[in-house]
Amino acid sequence: MEMPSISEDFEGPIQPSEAYHDLGDLYPDAPVPSFRGDVIIHRAVLHDSSGINQLFDWTASGDITIVELKRLMHREIEFASTISRLQKMVEGELGGSLVQIGDERLIILPTGFQGMKGLEDEVFAPNE
Repeated sequence: MEMPSISEDFEGPIQPSEAYHDLGDLYPDAPVPSFRGDVIIHRAVLHDSSGINQLFDWTASGDITIVELKRLMHREIEFASTISRLQKMVEGELGGSLVQIGDERLIILPTGFQGMKGLEDEVFAPNE
């Protein structure tokens, strides 16, 4: 790949000018101010069904969650039970919805949000 911004005289790997810090590791429970109408998008990996209560809490608080289920999918009975509990609580009791993304992820939407199916087939005009 040609990159005009890098001269051909430059040899060796490009090093970052500053150290990288994973803010999620540094501040796992950062005090993020929340204002009415704000939404937080959480990302989670569900290793087993014990983490489902945190998903319920986030959804009940009006937050969106993207959940990876890859590790749980191989345990079919636990996976089916977890999905059933999610549907019952999120869709039945909280009025939210579950939207499947690919084979391994779900988006959990709280009340007031709606997933749209078929956007991958839409044609969007380029920004002008």
